[in-house]
Amino acid sequence: MRLPMPMPRVRREPDLVELVERQQLLRVRGRSIAWLPPLVVLCAVPLLDWATGGDFRVISWLVLVPGIAAAVCQVWTTGVFAGLAMFLYVLGDDSRTGLPDFILVALGGLLSVLACTVRLRGQERMLHMRAVVETTRRILLRRLPPDVGGLDHAEVYLAADSQARVGGDFYDIQPSPHGTRVVIGDVQGKGITAVEAASVLLGTFREAAYHEPGAEVVAERLETRMVRHLRYCAHIGRDDAERFATAVLLDFPELRSERTDWGPDLTGPDTVTVGVINFGHEPPLLVSPDGVRLLPLRDGLPLGLSELDPRPHPSSTVRLAPDETLLLVTDGVTEARDGGGAFFPLREYVAGALAADPRATEPDTLVRLVHEGVLAHTGGHLDDDTTIFAVRRAGRAH
Repeated sequence: MRLPMPMPRVRREPDLVELVERQQLLRVRGRSIAWLPPLVVLCAVPLLDWATGGDFRVISWLVLVPGIAAAVCQVWTTGVFAGLAMFLYVLGDDSRTGLPDFILVALGGLLSVLACTVRLRGQERMLHMRAVVETTRRILLRRLPPDVGGLDHAEVYLAADSQARVGGDFYDIQPSPHGTRVVIGDVQGKGITAVEAASVLLGTFREAAYHEPGAEVVAERLETRMVRHLRYCAHIGRDDAERFATAVLLDFPELRSERTDWGPDLTGPDTVTVGVINFGHEPPLLVSPDGVRLLPLRDGLPLGLSELDPRPHPSSTVRLAPDETLLLVTDGVTEARDGGGAFFPLREYVAGALAADPRATEPDTLVRLVHEGVLAHTGGHLDDDTTIFAVRRAGRAH
């Protein structure tokens, strides 16, 4: 008897109103106190005017109240403070300041309300664009369920442009009747054109990885799609017609015993044979409790450069034990520099982390350690999009 699977908890995306509220800096325990600064000035100006007296009159300083409210409050709150400022001015004026100061306070209140309206509309447009970018990121780099396709995985993506929050790095896992395929890559260049090329490759991977029985055919489909995309860009006269993409394609087929590039697989069902096709990308690191090894793969040309060498991309096979994890990164990690220009020592850093804690082979732990190490090495400043991806066979059947 099959038990019903529990429904996953759906994460609700914040709407525009919530995003606007989050932009307010003056909040205590989730409640806005943006009204407090203009209220303090509203009370202080009459008290200061009463304390000074004589010829030194500061009651006209009430014009500051709606101006401050316009910078931090909503439109209706700014209007309320503008009205209160005018009321207190009339109440505290003894006719020595005259009509000009009254006009100043009234005009200042009106302009403050208009300025607040313009500020909030601009903020809403900005947040709307950020919501569009966030939606694009979720479509491009879709949220992967845990243990998808019988694989334990963890990943983190950091865009070099913290405002755009999306770049040319891409990754995905696609289960299929022929096994589970994994891809990670980096489109050369930056900007929306790099995002477009990444989306083209991901769309092709998701279809080909599911339908095609061989990883070599999936690689051929990716190459063909990249070439078609570049020809299209050249046909419409775009300046990114010479773009290319580096990538690594992993193929986790059904468990079988066969010869690999590292020798015959004689360890039985506890070891899985993984096919690897490298499109000019950084080679994966094999992380195990015994240490860190760089996989000796046959490197092929990046995607989009098949005219230089029309031969098929070379394929390699790797034997992966249950406690071994494949760590894949983009050049945002390997080319990260510190203040002195030194590159981030990825392999040495991971080896040191394993020596301190052998449990660092867990994908979640491994990705977190590399993430923290890169940010510490660069001082939190990234010059390129950064993706850290760790994957291994799940410890239970799926």
